[in-house]
Amino acid sequence: MRLGALRRRLACALLLAASAGVSAGAGFTALALPGEGGALLQALERPARAARERLRLIVLPGSGCAGMGAIADRYFAALLHARVLVLHKRGVRADATTAAHQCPPDFVQQDAHPQWQADALAAARHWLAQRPGDAPLVLLGISEGAELLAPLAARLQPTALVLVAGSGLDPVEAGRLQAQRLGAADAWEALARAQAGSRPDTEVVEGRSLRYWRALWHWPVQEPLLAGPWPLVQVWGERDALVPQEAYERFRELAAARAAPYCAVMLPGADHDLQSPGRDGLQWLWGRLEQWARAPAQPWCAVFRQIP
Repeated sequence: MRLGALRRRLACALLLAASAGVSAGAGFTALALPGEGGALLQALERPARAARERLRLIVLPGSGCAGMGAIADRYFAALLHARVLVLHKRGVRADATTAAHQCPPDFVQQDAHPQWQADALAAARHWLAQRPGDAPLVLLGISEGAELLAPLAARLQPTALVLVAGSGLDPVEAGRLQAQRLGAADAWEALARAQAGSRPDTEVVEGRSLRYWRALWHWPVQEPLLAGPWPLVQVWGERDALVPQEAYERFRELAAARAAPYCAVMLPGADHDLQSPGRDGLQWLWGRLEQWARAPAQPWCAVFRQIP
């Protein structure tokens, strides 16, 4: 497997599994939100499906250039009392179903964590200003999106954070572990040398620009999550093929010493998108969030211990 696929498949897995047999959901509406410098980001919004609104959820999807428009209604079906905002990266259409290996060159060149963070922060702030409310704010990151939660939380001050299929480790360390798992350690070292060299940022290596890889190589995730004051739940599948169990377990051991509440949930038999035969782990997660939102003063981990 080419190393670029390690990141691209993180984007594809959730989309492919959730979109099987699903048409565009009528519950979500598309809107444009200002990113950094006034650039417009395509987003999806859905009000609470049942009164009253108990939760506001801002979602950072995974990598790639496909939007969640075709799957959002089903994906978030069990969230009844939550207002949901899905933020897409700059250059991603909400209704796009573009395969990750076919992302256009302009997207590849502008895709990098610092840009995504700046855009997401600007868009989230604008949305929150336009949608004032007192319901708890939760930030949720899916795969790559989980790597942006801590810097956004430091500025948005949410009530809690949720990592879905995100290791919690720095992405360069999680990538190294996955490369070892796939027998691609030599290719990972070659990529390390390329990003550390003098080749131009615009050069594409393993499907991403060197600008992307250079930012990723020095992007902190682990320490900000460990030190942050926000309650944190991390949910992953026992049979995740895209993130090694070793990565999840390593972060779980470190996070056990967090000053703020931390709840680790490994779903038995589930894959990267939390699916297992006859069981949808995503809908279980939404149900747990709903239960917590009914009594947010209860211990953060109490509802997440009821693993299906």
